[in-house]
Amino acid sequence: MDTKVFEEYESEVRSYCRSFPTVFKTAKNAEMYDEDGNRYIDFFCGAGALNYGHNNDYIKSKIIDYINSDGIVHSLDMYTFAKREFIDYFENKLLKPRGLNYKIQFPGPTGTNAVEAALKLARKVKGRSNVFALMGAFHGMTLGSLALTTDRSSRGGAGVDLGNVTHLPAPYMLDGLDTIDYAEMLLTDDHSATEVPAAFIIETVQAEGGIQLFGVDFLKRVREFCDKYDILLIVDDIQVGCARTGTYFSFERAGIVPDMVTMSKSIGGYGLPFALTLLKPELDVWAPGEHNGTFRGNQISIVAAKAGIEYLLEHEVEKQCREKGDIAAKFIEDEILPLDSRIKYRAIGLAIGIDFTDLGGDAMSKAVMQACFRNGVIAERVGRENAVLKIMPALTIEKDILIEGFEKVKSAIEECLK
Repeated sequence: MDTKVFEEYESEVRSYCRSFPTVFKTAKNAEMYDEDGNRYIDFFCGAGALNYGHNNDYIKSKIIDYINSDGIVHSLDMYTFAKREFIDYFENKLLKPRGLNYKIQFPGPTGTNAVEAALKLARKVKGRSNVFALMGAFHGMTLGSLALTTDRSSRGGAGVDLGNVTHLPAPYMLDGLDTIDYAEMLLTDDHSATEVPAAFIIETVQAEGGIQLFGVDFLKRVREFCDKYDILLIVDDIQVGCARTGTYFSFERAGIVPDMVTMSKSIGGYGLPFALTLLKPELDVWAPGEHNGTFRGNQISIVAAKAGIEYLLEHEVEKQCREKGDIAAKFIEDEILPLDSRIKYRAIGLAIGIDFTDLGGDAMSKAVMQACFRNGVIAERVGRENAVLKIMPALTIEKDILIEGFEKVKSAIEECLK
């Protein structure tokens, strides 16, 4: 394994390669292979960017056909055939059947671009600068998104003050503290030093926060709170959207409708950079060109996105996710939790966190992650002190490979408990 060129010339900012020190060469669906032919079951899934698996045949064929046809590849925000096809399909096959009415903004091609666009628009619409966010949140690494993000190491890289955000304790953090009551107190107490925000941004499941799930009642109360105080509700569905929780949008289980939704990662599910900001029509007060980017609406990504949604609907991927999520949960409850009473887990669909906080936290989770890698499983760590092993396989993973992967995780935990 030759890694000299990376170590000599690539920036020290590289991170995942330090956890998974091999040179990957090929991949198919939920399996990856390094240049020495070693096989790995992928429980990482490109941090949620590969929900339909590596090199999905259907999506790949649509991309290749488009390239071979000499279709437009770069067009800024000009009208194109590919974009018209995508918008029409997204609106009529995905949004309208769910009773959702959103206009589509194509920001820059990554998730943080979608969040930055939503923040800017919310502040423009409401004429206010402050935003509410939850502790435990991860919304991106550019300055506006980073101001929302709470982990100390990420924020430490900014080099400037990160402001115009009020962070509220998340519901799981403190016994006896009601997050919404606390938020209301901030707005009604004339000594709180807090102004009404333009927006309240949440992830319905904090993925990087440790697979922390917010219940239906809490999500409904957030919507009601925002309505009461004229605040825009933004749902960040960048990592847990695109069917990861068992429905295409993670907020569907609560029956709420956000004012804006930020999306990226698995819209196309092929690993191509693409992001969307969905917004209610009455919020579309942008002046032409007021928010832009050279690579907004990348055409190859748009082709992949339409193909990904076609694949999702034709193959009932949401149903697949729920069924495989049940299989995973049963395995954890029957095979992993009995290993030690201090192991906890949280899961919805195929967003799964095995929590080692009470077993040494960072040291234990790191040992388990490394043992998983030696056993041929790729899985990352998240949450406070990185104490949670995050498991996010492709939604298309074969059931026998899903079980095989969890057997390897179990073996890794057993090894580390000795």
